[in-house]
Amino acid sequence: MGLTLPPDGEVTEVPAVSPNWLTTRLDFLVNWGRANSLWPMPFGTACCAIEFMATAAGRFDISRFGMERMSFSPRQADVLICAGRLPFKLAPIIRRVWDQMPQPKWAISMGACASTGGIFDTYAMVQGIDTIIPVDVYVPGCPPRPEGLMYGIMLLQKKIKGETMADPSLRQELLVNEQGFFVPPEKIDEISEPFGNSVHQTRSA
Repeated sequence: MGLTLPPDGEVTEVPAVSPNWLTTRLDFLVNWGRANSLWPMPFGTACCAIEFMATAAGRFDISRFGMERMSFSPRQADVLICAGRLPFKLAPIIRRVWDQMPQPKWAISMGACASTGGIFDTYAMVQGIDTIIPVDVYVPGCPPRPEGLMYGIMLLQKKIKGETMADPSLRQELLVNEQGFFVPPEKIDEISEPFGNSVHQTRSA
């Protein structure tokens, strides 16, 4: 027991900005405001979009979370909700929508098709939108009920409330590579086996 030295060659870095009382209080206030006034940008392509509409309707009423203002302009939204499967023809569109959204912004992948391709393990379907844009919350289901999306929204609020301005990597824009994907092809091959993958559109060797 006690303190031990790090292994040879390993360097311990101390962050330049240390959270103090003022920073944490300001973080709490800013994150509280952001978490309770999210403006969703719906990107519905399939049956998950119907469940999303039900979530916004009177019975479930996501206005209780401060999300009653649907923003169909990406420049006035901060939460992208991809509800449904994503064909390769739509992949550049959702990336353009994501790039046009101002910081801070977050993404929710709603349903099995958006998260993993679901039952559509075909050459025409992206096997997970996390190869196109960074995703903050995955909502499972095929399609998930409105309660599932509401739980995903609450998880996103919890994540937002845990952010701090002392983290320099928090708002870094992650650009797409020359192939148009967010995750490198070799990584997609690794995480998509033994299923199809969204780089080669076929099962890799």
